[in-house]
Amino acid sequence: MTIKIRQEQNGDYPIIYNLIESAFADVQESDHQEQFLVERLHKSDTFIPQLSLVAETDKNKIVGYILLTKVEIVSENSAVTSLGVAPLAVLPEFQKQGIGEMLLKEAHRRAALLGYGTAVLLGHKDYYPRFGYRKAIDFGIEFPFDVPHEFCMIIELNPHAIDGLRGTVRYPDVFFE
Repeated sequence: MTIKIRQEQNGDYPIIYNLIESAFADVQESDHQEQFLVERLHKSDTFIPQLSLVAETDKNKIVGYILLTKVEIVSENSAVTSLGVAPLAVLPEFQKQGIGEMLLKEAHRRAALLGYGTAVLLGHKDYYPRFGYRKAIDFGIEFPFDVPHEFCMIIELNPHAIDGLRGTVRYPDVFFE
């Protein structure tokens, strides 16, 4: 099976929302609202079309999805734009085949080409570090959620983008609606 990563198209939306719902159906840590968040993000000013990607089989079946949207890392005297990874989803029957990795790496590559320096996520502490994500707190970056630090991560997409970066990740209001 060949997998192609491409930018989503408007006609993909219903498939994407169903895919996300299926991918998170059995995830205990999920609030099972991820598909509604993506629907809101699609309509928000934080949405970056080039960073909304699908994984498609050679039979044109969409089996994976990733979205990176604008967030900020805010300190007392500055705000730096970063990207929030939310969500990364693969249909259950296609998981553990490297599709999530393909989506993540391609999203990182495209984000770096667009000039974004960092990406943050709230995610599985054993999965994301293998792709370069590190605990954000180790860089003086905090998340606005009451979760253990090992789930709050950051990656540098361009060299030295983390240098001197400190503060709290500020998610747009659309994340909390």
